[in-house]
Amino acid sequence: MMKELIIKPGPQYYHYDEGAIDTIPKMLREYHAKRVLVIHGTVSWHKAQKFFEKVLSSTDFEFILEQYNGECSFDEAERISKLIKDKAIDFVIGVGGGKMCDLTMLASSYTMTPFGVVPTLASNCAPWAALSVMYKENGMAEGRSAHQNHNAAFLITDPYLVVDSPVRYFIAGIADTLVKWYESDLVTSQIEIKDAPLIQMGRFAAKICQDAILNDSLAAVEDMKNGQVTSAFINVSEVVIVISGLVGGLAGKYARNTAAHTVHDALSAVLPGLHDYLHGEKVAYGTFYQLALEGKWSEIDRLIPFYKALDLPLSLTQMGVYPFEDNQMEEIVTIMNAKEKIHLLPLEINEAILKRVYVDLESYLTKYIV
Repeated sequence: MMKELIIKPGPQYYHYDEGAIDTIPKMLREYHAKRVLVIHGTVSWHKAQKFFEKVLSSTDFEFILEQYNGECSFDEAERISKLIKDKAIDFVIGVGGGKMCDLTMLASSYTMTPFGVVPTLASNCAPWAALSVMYKENGMAEGRSAHQNHNAAFLITDPYLVVDSPVRYFIAGIADTLVKWYESDLVTSQIEIKDAPLIQMGRFAAKICQDAILNDSLAAVEDMKNGQVTSAFINVSEVVIVISGLVGGLAGKYARNTAAHTVHDALSAVLPGLHDYLHGEKVAYGTFYQLALEGKWSEIDRLIPFYKALDLPLSLTQMGVYPFEDNQMEEIVTIMNAKEKIHLLPLEINEAILKRVYVDLESYLTKYIV
């Protein structure tokens, strides 16, 4: 019998189209907002400003702009929440990438202030999911996420803004979306839960992620490199932002993440050498780990050409952090084994097995490293 299926589907309102950002004042009026805090980054805000000209020129609202410190940390969330209270803010808008969306959600949850997000990247499902991946002030992972019981009031953005972001982030988002199928396949195919309607919906969303990414993302990346907003780019970026978020949004913890994201969390918490790699790039390696844990080596072989075409990292050896230093392996597998999500897999999992997979996987991938 299924246990604890908690559903947080996604933002209340979604609009992804040319000129969509101009509709934000309409949303603010629905919430009777007057004092609006706009949290933003640096480079992303430089590009986003021109899309906000009509919004910021509205005389119906007082806009307070605040640059965040670059990390979604508990300290930064506390700082922003204090600003919300001190400035009597009644609506918050986060403009930026995944960390910005996560921070906006967490800081707003401390004060229960309505919020919306305007993602400037298609780098993950952060704008959609009701959780925040947490980092320390130095950029190292906290090793835990902050989960909220509510979603954004709106997710609004413009494909002409998203296409002007770094291609590397889009590729990382593609990797973070592809993994949705591999992390959820075994769990959602279990006899005791596979017939639950919401589990089926989440599994179907995960399958869309796999199919769309493998079939269309190479074309979408080329279009992005050429600065072209094509149907391929819009479709793949929408799968990255929305459909990947619906996987866990509909099937809850049974389709949110399992081994691949556990690998990301543990490696990011222990290995400073991975700090320069993006979330999706580390999860890309986690996908290989997931498949190795399941004994699906032929699927790794199938994905290798796709990874190479997108210049995704193939192994920890290639990333310069393997072999591990003394005691790092123990730290990593201890963190992994303590995560509930990896134990959702219908497999025998313990620290000895988790260690062996790293050794076997790194050895297996050497034949692909030139």
